[in-house]
Order: sequence, then structure tokens, then C-alpha cells
Amino acid sequence: MMNTASDIAVSGVGFALPILVAASGELVSERAGVLNLSLEGMMLTGAFASVLGAVTTGSSVAGLAAGLAAGLLFGLLQALLSVTLRADQIVVGIASNALALGATTYGARLLLADGKGRNAPGFATLEIPLLHRIPILGPALFSQTALGYFCFAVVVLLAVTLSRRTRAGLVVDAVGEDAQSADWSGLAVRKVRYLCVLVAGLTAGLAGAQLALSEVRSFSDNMTAGIGYLAVVAVIAGRWRALGVIWASVFFGIAQALQFALPALGVGVPFALLVMLPYVIAIVAVSGFLRNSRSPANLTVAFARTS
Repeated sequence: MMNTASDIAVSGVGFALPILVAASGELVSERAGVLNLSLEGMMLTGAFASVLGAVTTGSSVAGLAAGLAAGLLFGLLQALLSVTLRADQIVVGIASNALALGATTYGARLLLADGKGRNAPGFATLEIPLLHRIPILGPALFSQTALGYFCFAVVVLLAVTLSRRTRAGLVVDAVGEDAQSADWSGLAVRKVRYLCVLVAGLTAGLAGAQLALSEVRSFSDNMTAGIGYLAVVAVIAGRWRALGVIWASVFFGIAQALQFALPALGVGVPFALLVMLPYVIAIVAVSGFLRNSRSPANLTVAFARTS
């Protein structure tokens, strides 16, 4: 029983970590008023670029840099369309995801042919002495790759930075709640939103690299398979608070791990139902069943300076 619980915890954290990293960056962006439904495409592009970079150079670190660069460029495109051109953020997200899926599929055929994308240099597991021996949670939290530990650090850094006790957190919230008033008070609304969307792009690229170089160590078509959408939902289910986002991401990760654990244990639950579970919870979260949950007032509202 102990081994089973430990295996579920390890798998759950493995599934949850890319969701959590991407959701942490998305939280920053949404708190500033910009919704990135394109998070799925950002992650997929980051995964593709990281594998391509790792395979081309033979270095997992170079692959990580490529994934981060791809996420940053994708974020820049999102910011240009959503903040500067004030395009509909939902339409931009849907179109961007379709573009990313087509581009990475074609890119894999062209640049990762003959199975090159199936054997990418990855990050090795680093066990923290003594801590990794803690029952159940030890292997899940303290037997990660260097990239995995870096992801944890990024999540903590963003949570602290976005706290309402910090100036950065107050500025982001001011822009997301009432952009016009924030502008009148002297805040550079467009600059803040640009920076926040770029943070979302970077973390999505990081999440894609974590998935590709730490978990799977390869690239396949549409390998994110909805993880980006779950990250967006984790922000909603977490009520736009860092701690809530962490719990929501962990829940989604464990739900995905149960898809494989329960059949192995002989539990007679239809596999299709287990596959549906994270998305059923996602529908519940976005359908307004969560009480006392309010999004930032200016979320998806384009900002235009008034005279």
C-alpha cells in the first residue's frame, strides 16, 4: 500500500508540475487583465523548441534555453495582439493554439524526422539526501531533475512576487481591477500588461521544456494534450490566488495519475471516466459552481487611454 501511494504521488507531481508552472505565469497575466487561452500553444511550442534545441546541440541546457525563448516570443506575439492591437483575447487564444499545433506538427516532420525527437538529451534525476527517503512525499518532491527543482523555485518566486504585500503585486492587481484608474494614477498600464504576458509566455515555455526534457524526454504531435487548458482552469479553480492555483494544479495532476494507477490496482472504474475526470472538474470550475470566486474586474477588457 505504501508503494502504491508513493507511486501515485510521484506520478501526480510529475503530471502537476507542468500545469503548475504554466498556471503560475497565467495567474500573473490574468491578475493584470489579460487572458491567455493560447497557453496550450505556448507550452506545445516550448516543448517542441526545447527538444529541437537539445537534439541539435546535444545539450539539455541549450534545449531549455530554446524552450524559454520560444515561450517568450509566443508571449510577445500574444501581447502585441491583445495589448497593443486590442484584439479579442479569446479569439487570439483559439487561433494561436491552432497555429501552434499545425506549426509544431509540420516542424517535427521537417526537423525531427527519423525519430530524432524521440531520444532528446534530458535532465538527470537528482535525489536530495535523506529528504528523498521521506515516505510517500519524499520520492515525489525530492527526487526531481534540476529543471524540476527550478520549476518549484519559479512557482514560489511568482507566488511571493504576486502577494498583495509587495509593490509588484499591488501594481498588477491595480491594473487588472481598474486599468483606467491605474492609468490616471500614473501607472504604465500597457507596460505592466506586456510584462505580465511575457511572464506567462516564459513560464509556459518552461512548462513545455519540463514536460519534454524531464518527464517524456521526447517530442510527439500534440504532446501537451490539453495541459495548457487545465493550467488556465487551475487559475479559475484557484480563485486567482497563488495557493489556490497550487492546490488546483496538484488536484489535476493526481486526477491524471489515477488514470493509470486505478486500473493497475484492479479498481473497476471505466478508463474513459478516469480520462474525463480532470476535464469534468474543469467544466465545474468554469461554470460558476465555485462560490465566493470573482475574477479581476478588467480581465479580457482591452485598455484604451482616454483623454
